[in-house]
Amino acid sequence: MAAPPLGKLSRQAFDALIAPHLGAARPGQVLVGPRHGVDVAILRTAPGQVMAVTADPLSLIPELGVEASAWLSAQLLASDVATSGLEPAFAVVDYNLPPQMDDETLARYQQALHRALADLGVAVAGGHTGRYPGCDYTIIGAGVMMATGPEDRWVCSATARPGDACVVTKGAAVAATGILARVFPETARRVLGDEGAREAAAVFGQFGVVKEARLAAALGVRGGGVSAMHDATEGGVLGAIAEMAEASGLGAVVEREAIPVSPVTRELCRAFFGMDPYTALGEGALVLAVDPARAAELQTRLGAAGIRAAIVGRFEAPEHGRWVVEPDGRKTLLAPPAADPYWAAYARARESGWR
Repeated sequence: MAAPPLGKLSRQAFDALIAPHLGAARPGQVLVGPRHGVDVAILRTAPGQVMAVTADPLSLIPELGVEASAWLSAQLLASDVATSGLEPAFAVVDYNLPPQMDDETLARYQQALHRALADLGVAVAGGHTGRYPGCDYTIIGAGVMMATGPEDRWVCSATARPGDACVVTKGAAVAATGILARVFPETARRVLGDEGAREAAAVFGQFGVVKEARLAAALGVRGGGVSAMHDATEGGVLGAIAEMAEASGLGAVVEREAIPVSPVTRELCRAFFGMDPYTALGEGALVLAVDPARAAELQTRLGAAGIRAAIVGRFEAPEHGRWVVEPDGRKTLLAPPAADPYWAAYARARESGWR
């Protein structure tokens, strides 16, 4: 029997293995529970008040280094919870450390995580730390992050509306570009030249969508503003749009050519075995469903903050289906990819001895 694919579970696996077994029901308290393609849970904590909660692995990727890995872990957690439109506030950190990870490395990691969380305004409220056999890099534990706020101020990836404009920040394959250029610097220089390799490596600093999520929430949420947000992760930008449409029960139409792809990203993806940038690891890009009358205003606000944003399509009533308009005018099905091509490309490059 073939090994299960790496990365996030498919919707089919999630629905079969996880969704039927979720403990006690809490009707009226769990407003948004575990669902494929939804970044956050929304819990009613008191009349008129909610908490947004998310969880993600904590990683230490040796090739990236201790400090960069800790910063990345904080950004990924905060990005998910910020898609609620609420301010990230609290974190719980669970370290399940490899036995060979020494105290000095742990101290460096924790200090870097502390700095990143402090910059985000997030307090560590609790957690657990231990070393255990069977644990190894690159995953050294997990984190939970929370945000609180008024019940009429939250959104999620399941709250898009028919007619909303689909807006994407930054572009395709942000994470794939930044990580590959850092983990395989010699390959990046060979493919892109020195200047291009530096540009691609600098994309790593674009991880995280807290800044644009805050600006979007300031425009207004729900009626007349931003109705949904989703952090592009595994499956890339197209996967995130498909997940948002699916979670919201909507159709969608996306213009492939409208999705920004930087020249260094395109060249790097081509070199890494023809990896598709539109479905490759996309952390750093935020997908938004926005009132079409306010989409240009959102672009202007983001642009003033140095964040590129493109209107790439729109969400439709479900009977319209979900489609990608190709450059030649053909329509192809918009659906989450069976597997993110990044994982296979990364593994093949490592096996081939690329540096």
